[in-house]
Amino acid sequence: MSPRPAPRTVTVALIVDLVLVVVFAAIGRASHHEDVLAGLVTTSWPFLVGALAGWLVTRGWRAPLAPVRTGIGLWVTTVVIGMLLRVVSSQGVELAFIIVASIVLFVFLVGWRFAVRAIRGGRRSTR
Repeated sequence: MSPRPAPRTVTVALIVDLVLVVVFAAIGRASHHEDVLAGLVTTSWPFLVGALAGWLVTRGWRAPLAPVRTGIGLWVTTVVIGMLLRVVSSQGVELAFIIVASIVLFVFLVGWRFAVRAIRGGRRSTR
């Protein structure tokens, strides 16, 4: 049985995920030459809700740094719920956006966990 992660690790991982979701939304707004700050809440909230749901679904607090156990489930939940909430809130959902969002959120939500694992030398506790 692996040791419980420190509360600080859980908190930092959750904050990193939420910040990265907001960064994703900001990059998207900027790439479309939209006022980043003016619409940031509107653009990011569906994915923030998806990320929080992903933390619940994956029980992210149990293995917050695990790229597979937590990261993959968090990524899928963030994308799926984010897109569904965009549809019900009458925000645009085009195939190209789904593809780009999926790729960027994968790199952000799973990628940082693999980076931490690589930096720590691939210890089992971050799987």
